[in-house]
Amino acid sequence: MSFLSFFLGEKKTTATVAKERLQIILAHERSGRSAATPDYLPALQRELVAVISKYVKINPEDLKVQLERQDNLEVLEVKIELPDAR
Repeated sequence: MSFLSFFLGEKKTTATVAKERLQIILAHERSGRSAATPDYLPALQRELVAVISKYVKINPEDLKVQLERQDNLEVLEVKIELPDAR
């Protein structure tokens, strides 16, 4: 971080902000979750569709969000089917 950006602030990219929000959501859910499917996944999916739709026209059904658990490992899988660039 440069001296100037420390005082003026640093402009964050949309991807950086989205990543930080996702990390906060996951940390929050891990701290107080139940054994059932997390209730934040549908909201996360809607928000991802809204953000991606700003840049690329997609069908909401072309985005899938899944959380898989194996022992003490969790994997958040996001599949996005993008349209052909024609």
